[in-house]
Amino acid sequence: MTQGINLNNFFSDYIKRESIFKDKKILQSNYDPETIIHRDNEIKQLADILAPCLKNEKPSNLFVYGKTGTGKTCVIKHIITEIEKISLQNSLNLKFIYLNCKLKRTADTEYRVIAQICRALGKEIPITGLPTEEVYNTFHSILESEHRNVILVLDEIDELVKKIGDDILYNLTRINTELKNSQLVLIGISNNIMFVDTLDPRVKSSLSEEELLFNSYNALQLQDILKKRALFALRDNNIDSGVIEKCAAYAAREHGDARRAIELLRVSAELADRANSGKILLSHLDEAQDKIEKERVIEITKSQPRQHQLVLFSILSLCPNNEKNIFTGEAYELYMKLCSKINLRPLTQRRVSDVISELDMLGVVNAKVISKGRYGRTREINLNLSKELLQETRKLLESSLDIKTSSLSNL
Repeated sequence: MTQGINLNNFFSDYIKRESIFKDKKILQSNYDPETIIHRDNEIKQLADILAPCLKNEKPSNLFVYGKTGTGKTCVIKHIITEIEKISLQNSLNLKFIYLNCKLKRTADTEYRVIAQICRALGKEIPITGLPTEEVYNTFHSILESEHRNVILVLDEIDELVKKIGDDILYNLTRINTELKNSQLVLIGISNNIMFVDTLDPRVKSSLSEEELLFNSYNALQLQDILKKRALFALRDNNIDSGVIEKCAAYAAREHGDARRAIELLRVSAELADRANSGKILLSHLDEAQDKIEKERVIEITKSQPRQHQLVLFSILSLCPNNEKNIFTGEAYELYMKLCSKINLRPLTQRRVSDVISELDMLGVVNAKVISKGRYGRTREINLNLSKELLQETRKLLESSLDIKTSSLSNL
C-alpha cells in the first residue's frame, strides 16, 4: 500500500521557502504601471485630443485600435488618471466612465450598458424591468442635471457590437444633439483593426472623429518592458541569462504582444517557484510557452462562434500536418462544402476573409496579403500551431461541429 503525501509538511515547508517573487501582482494582467515606456508618442497624441475637457470644452470622439497587448487600455487609463488628478485639483466638473464590453453582465444588452452608465453617474437602475427608452431618458436627465463633460470609454467595443449591434453607438454618438448643459465624449478601444469598416457609415463618421493606431512592440521594446517589470516583481539575480531576451523574442514573433510577454515571464517564474529552483531557467520558459500556447488556443477555439470554428476547421483540414501554405480561395471552397454537409448557412467570401483576419489577430493563423498581379490580391495562410496542438484542436472542432474526419474524403 502506497503512503499519501503529507500535506502538513508540504505547506509548512512552502511557507518557509523564499519565493522568486518580490511583488507578483506587477506581472499580472490587471496591473497598471505608474510609468509607461515606448508609448510617448501615443500618450502625447491622446493627451492633446483629451486636454480640451479641462477647459470645459468637448474633445473629439476617439477610436483607438491595435492588436492585443500593444498598450491601448493601459495608456488610456494612465491619461484618465492624470486628467482626473488635475480635474480634482482645479474643482472641474468632469467624469470618466470605463466599461469593459467583453464582460457578459456589463454589455450583453443595450439596456444593461445604459443602466451601467447611469449607475456610474450615481443613479440606481433595476437589472431588468424598465423599457430601454425609459433608461435612455433617465440617462439623458442625469447628464442634463450634471452640467459637466462625461467621457465614456468602451473597451473591446467590437465585442459590444458583435453582441447587440451598432444602434447603441448611433444613439450614444447622437445624444449631444439633445443636450444643452452637458457633453458626452466616446472613446472606443478595439483589437480588431478592421472593426470601424463594419459599422453603419453614420456611426463610423461620428465615432472616428479622431483615430489612433497602436503598433506592435518589437523585441527590443519588449525586453525593456520585461526588465522594468522584473526589477520590481522579482528578487535580485534570479533570472538566468537569456530568459528575458528569449521571452521577448517569443512575444515579438506573435504580434508584439506585451501582455503575452509579461504573462510568459510570470508563468516561467511560477514554474521555477514550484520546482524550488531559486532561479528562472530557459527550460522553465520553454515549459511556460508550451503551457500557455496550449491553454490559449484551446480556449480561443472553444469560445469561437460556430461559423468561425468551421472556417478554422477548413484551414486545419487543408494543412493536416502544417507543412504547406494555402490561399483564402481554397479555404473558402472547402468551407462551402462543409456548410452544405452540416446544414449551416454559408457566409460570403468577404466575411470569411474577415474571420481569417480575426484568427490572424488572435495568433492562431498567419494570414499575409499577397498580390497575384492582374488576378487581384489574396491571403496566404499558414498555421501558428505545433503538430501536437494542431491535432488536439482538430479533435475539439470535430466534436464541436459533429464532423467525422473519414467523411472528408468524399468532399
